[in-house]
Amino acid sequence: MSKDGKPTPDSGRYAARGVSASKSEVHAVVDGLDRGLFPGAFCKTTADFLTNDPALCNVTHSDGSGTKALLAYLWWKETGDASVFRGIAQDSVVMNVDDLLCVGITGRVLLSSTINRNARRIPGEVLGHLIAGTEDFLATLRQHGFDIRSGGGETADVGDLTATLTVDSTATAILPRNQVIDAGRIRPGLAIVGIASGGTCGWELGENSGVGSNGLTSARHELLAKHYAETYPETYDATTRADLVYCGPHKLSSPLAGSSLSVGQALLSPTRTYAPLVLALLRELGPQRVFGLIHCSGGAQTKCLRFGNGVHFIKDNLFPIPPIFTEIARCSKTPPAEMHMVYNMGHRLEVYVDPKDAQLVMQIADSLKVESRVVGRTEASLLPTGNHITLIRDGVKMEYPVR
Repeated sequence: MSKDGKPTPDSGRYAARGVSASKSEVHAVVDGLDRGLFPGAFCKTTADFLTNDPALCNVTHSDGSGTKALLAYLWWKETGDASVFRGIAQDSVVMNVDDLLCVGITGRVLLSSTINRNARRIPGEVLGHLIAGTEDFLATLRQHGFDIRSGGGETADVGDLTATLTVDSTATAILPRNQVIDAGRIRPGLAIVGIASGGTCGWELGENSGVGSNGLTSARHELLAKHYAETYPETYDATTRADLVYCGPHKLSSPLAGSSLSVGQALLSPTRTYAPLVLALLRELGPQRVFGLIHCSGGAQTKCLRFGNGVHFIKDNLFPIPPIFTEIARCSKTPPAEMHMVYNMGHRLEVYVDPKDAQLVMQIADSLKVESRVVGRTEASLLPTGNHITLIRDGVKMEYPVR
């Protein structure tokens, strides 16, 4: 908490479960390292060491499904349906692909996957669905025009380290330097177009809850009941305070208010990729007319703080809050300021463009049947140094960093 009791990115119930929303301790280490060819870009870009072409750069990114894999584990143990892990494979891929999209990668990506498992609890059937699910989703991305190939991977049996399993990926691509989207170009005077994280869109088969792959440690514990702690103690850290462990009212099968999904289905809703939209966007506008693409993953609505300089991000026309986040807030009594630091709360991609291009971005989104809106704008910062954010929702003003 700040001195006046306001939540900070690393306070509250999320941090009490051993998770950092801001990853400030990580940034304190890596921010002093070489930031690459485009220090302000969403992903680090380096000189092309693969072909030594001075006109190209390399981009490598690593991420994964996080603790969402534990939700799949619970679903499988309760229902016997191991196919749920196919969605976890998609989560791991999307968390890499959509970050790469934010620097302008539009294909020719090589992906490697790593599964760490406790072999006593995770049998070959689960591995089969994870591997097949990865290959199937890569094929789906190719069908949408994003060329990505599997470079193999690793399955490690590390029962002493992992009680159940983790699912991670690394993606590598080569990009012409003149095609890089450098989020360091974000400046005052831009429109912020948000792209919905939930609902339905033209490239998905059904309703998406919008939950993505961030904040699932808290979401799992806030929504699900003690039954899961008592039955599956391998799915939580025993050093966590007892009142924060599976302290919710729901079973996985419980209906989610305001949604056609159950609570479990909403929590397991595979992370939406924005690849079809970004490919269409870059074909129409090119990288120079896109000042930044921000994937609102870790840090959620405060993610943009790290991009540009001297910018006041004002978001005062946010999407309605998807039902899954409304229920998390209701069950946990987490204040809005903290919710918006942990969860995307309605949009997981932000497109920064000149205001005259905002309508075109929304027309492209509409053509692909995905919701979009101008959620805000950028102005000159009023602070002596750095960036800051003002979020306004339902008359409530939230400011970051907390002052």
